Amino acid sequence: MGSYPKTNSYCWATLITKSTYLPGAIILAHSLDQQKSQFPLVVQYTASLGEDSIAALEAEAKRSGRIIPQEVELLIPRTGQENTGSIVAERFKDTFTKLRVFQLYEHGYTKVCFLDADMAVFHNPDVIFDLELPGKDWLGATHACVCNLDSDKWAPSNWLKGNCAFTTIDDPSQTVGDISPDARPTYKLLNGGTLLFHPSEELWKCMLDTFNTTSKLKTYQFPDQDFLADFFLGKWKPISWKFNALKTMRYWHPRMWSDEIVVVVHFIVDKPWERRVSDDGIAGHLGRDGEMHRWWWSVYDDWIGNLGDEGKEVFETMNKLVGKEAPFTEVVPLGQEPGRVEDVHPYP
Repeated sequence: MGSYPKTNSYCWATLITKSTYLPGAIILAHSLDQQKSQFPLVVQYTASLGEDSIAALEAEAKRSGRIIPQEVELLIPRTGQENTGSIVAERFKDTFTKLRVFQLYEHGYTKVCFLDADMAVFHNPDVIFDLELPGKDWLGATHACVCNLDSDKWAPSNWLKGNCAFTTIDDPSQTVGDISPDARPTYKLLNGGTLLFHPSEELWKCMLDTFNTTSKLKTYQFPDQDFLADFFLGKWKPISWKFNALKTMRYWHPRMWSDEIVVVVHFIVDKPWERRVSDDGIAGHLGRDGEMHRWWWSVYDDWIGNLGDEGKEVFETMNKLVGKEAPFTEVVPLGQEPGRVEDVHPYP
């Protein structure tokens, strides 16, 4: 832990708009402490977070020295562009507000790495700031995993393991290559969990103008990341999967995954703080995420052990939000075998 002045030119950033994500943001910050990151975490939040959670966030910021709270306004599509049919989950409806992170140039930051609030860090992640982007108006991100091994009905028809960029990886040390203009459409999709960029007034004004004029907003299934994939088309560089390791990758891409080199785990879908892991090691709504959720709870338990008397207010709020649901007890088998390199057919 330490004190991180706002004049530091690099920072981590995240966003929370609901009290249910407060545990994620606070444990993300603590995981950065555990791994001794030298950069602060700017936690952007909206008034919808609620008074109790805002007070807890501010108290944790004062206690830990890691967090810099920053209130922002919701970013909402203009009339006629509200997404009413294609959003996968209700929780994504306010995620356009994530774009506010590109305004951090206003606070003196020159390089930012955004991490979703449902992530946690398990190795020192600061090396990501050493990655060079081809230009100041480029984005660093990981591909979207489009395997859809469980055949979810909401997924587009081309979300298949043979069309997933990660299926081309056969070793944990590999990174998906740069994206060519004639690449298959699914290779041009990014996951918005980890975003590396240089914030600037010029970039923000261009992004905001696009947001306010495009007719595509109402069509996006994953609002922020689909917008970013379009906005940075031809200008986003793939970074290693280990900086945005979806918990499902551990069994969807077992040839790529390695516990030893994972840096940032992304706890997509159901959140580990909702339920403890069962006595049989079962977690996740399909029962496959016991080990990954244990990782999150180990960080949480360490945070509890380091709270001290000054953390009482934060603990009282957090205690109302974690482990309140009964653990999952059933395991649903994978719908199909994970993809292999040979599943990738020539395109077009």
